[in-house]
Amino acid sequence: MSVVQKIADIEAEMARTQKNKATSAHLGMLKAKLAKLRRELITPSGGGGPKQEGFEVQKTGHARVGFVGFPSVGKSTLLSNLAGVYSEVAAYEFTTLTTVPGVIIYKGAKIQLLDLPGIIEGAKDGKGRGRQVIAVARTCNLIFMCLDVLKPLTHKHLIEKELEGFGIRLNKRPPPIKFNKKEKGGINLTTTVPQPTLDLETVRNILSEYRIHCADVHLLDECTEDDLIDTIEGNRVYMPCIYVLNKIDSISIEELDIVYKIPHAVPISAHHKWNFDDLLEKMWEYLKLTRIYTKPKGQLPDYEEPVVMNIDEPTIEFFCNQLHKSIMKEFKHALVWGTSVKHSPQRVGKDHVLQDEDVVQIVKKV
Repeated sequence: MSVVQKIADIEAEMARTQKNKATSAHLGMLKAKLAKLRRELITPSGGGGPKQEGFEVQKTGHARVGFVGFPSVGKSTLLSNLAGVYSEVAAYEFTTLTTVPGVIIYKGAKIQLLDLPGIIEGAKDGKGRGRQVIAVARTCNLIFMCLDVLKPLTHKHLIEKELEGFGIRLNKRPPPIKFNKKEKGGINLTTTVPQPTLDLETVRNILSEYRIHCADVHLLDECTEDDLIDTIEGNRVYMPCIYVLNKIDSISIEELDIVYKIPHAVPISAHHKWNFDDLLEKMWEYLKLTRIYTKPKGQLPDYEEPVVMNIDEPTIEFFCNQLHKSIMKEFKHALVWGTSVKHSPQRVGKDHVLQDEDVVQIVKKV
């Protein structure tokens, strides 16, 4: 029996099983089995099947944004008008058959845009080369989910289901679970708040599916079986997503007001280039990039080419290593102008956390 068939059988059994306290442990075990089979689909073991053309594109710039959506929702038009890259556009489906890269410079940062081929329902099970498309989406820092404004929620739920099947979690944080395997002592479950779905029996059933019989599980907040499975699997990707609602030229102003209330969404018209400023501003906000300007001694800061970092809370040490690995060997202190210090300039050490648009001057040992 193929993996896809096994997945279908388990999903059918889960649909038949009533959800209540008596069946929660059994459902938890089924979910764990499902997660293991999905992992097999993501990373198939060996096999000498025919080689297919890859979708991967070399990573360039400071961040990568992937365009994901069903065929014919305007991804290629959006890329062409944003980055000036020609991606074949037509009124029929499946116009784009491979990844088309483009680059934009926004607020001094170089951002790579990837127009991925349209995914179809069942992509997570390997249909329509969906596996390769979603595998490239996993490498992105941000997802633009392109949706047709006339049927946004239907498509949104279907695409989210496909991405979730591949271990991509959109606009979510890693679950608040501490999990440690140990040699002996059985399963210990500790909680800080009451748990409506996870009890010791459910946790034991899920862990036994992974052949884990001794572990400490600490739940820091209200968690579900899916959260525990995600923690055990450890291969989930948590990334921000903006829902790009295209073709707003085909709806009324009243409908547009309603569409604007959808969280994480930006309505646009790729064809008419409407509302691109709002989309780019939201992209910048979700990427959380930090620009730092360098200042040589006795000279004005270089505002033309900032050092762009894409981590939370970048330190002076990380900034120095971005410039050159040898700087930290001669580092004495740094002078910082900007919002991260109480007065400008302020003398700081290597652990000082920088903020966007700070100006930094490195002082070396004599």
